[in-house]
Amino acid sequence: METLKIIKIGGNVIDNVEALESFLKGFATIQGSKILVHGGGKLATKLANQMNLPVKMTNGRRITDANTLDIITMVYAGKINKNIVAKLQSYQCNSVGFSGADGNTIVSNKRPVDPIDFGYVGDVKLVNTETVDILLKGNVTPVFCAITHDENGQLLNTNADTIASELAIGFSKLYKTQLYYCFEKNGVLLDIENDDSVVENIDSEIYKALKEDGVIADGMLPKLDNCFHAISHNVEKVCIGKPEMLFDENTKHTTIQ
Repeated sequence: METLKIIKIGGNVIDNVEALESFLKGFATIQGSKILVHGGGKLATKLANQMNLPVKMTNGRRITDANTLDIITMVYAGKINKNIVAKLQSYQCNSVGFSGADGNTIVSNKRPVDPIDFGYVGDVKLVNTETVDILLKGNVTPVFCAITHDENGQLLNTNADTIASELAIGFSKLYKTQLYYCFEKNGVLLDIENDDSVVENIDSEIYKALKEDGVIADGMLPKLDNCFHAISHNVEKVCIGKPEMLFDENTKHTTIQ
């Protein structure tokens, strides 16, 4: 069975022009089938501020009202996604930009309003692999933004880490899938101020202990939950760390077991 790499890049890479350029140049050289998933960075918030639209957050998560959905669709599925695709073309990596609505690839349910109404936020219900697999077999690289749909004409803002995890699970029936979360740290750190304090291997017991000790908290919790969700649903390999881990196995990073 062929290997498929699903690689997610975070906002800190997207927000830094030089870091994004360097990443995409390296990504283009990765051999074999691959899918890129990206978040939105700070651009959507910047645009909302310029338009005098309030940015509402709860526990670090964006409330997506109708106006906010318009902005993030323009930014995520438009400017950021097409910029990435254009850059990849310049590096001879033939790619196509996707939202979950394109090819009916990712279907979500609108998140229930209780206990918090997050607005137009989607929780992934299913991944349809057929359209994307045709592209993969034609050596075309799909580039997914963090927008899905509900099959009733409604677009939904959806966590990019979750999209990456669900794509890896969905394609595990067709490929040996490997999931990589690339961000600005070397991996999961025992000390957030010490980039060398990497926890190189985490299983469910270690994860439980790290949560109880408060080592893993805030934004890392949903990321790790997505990692364990993937590894428990036939995804072959899940790693977290800087993009360099994709090109050098000796680069420090965290592997989920």
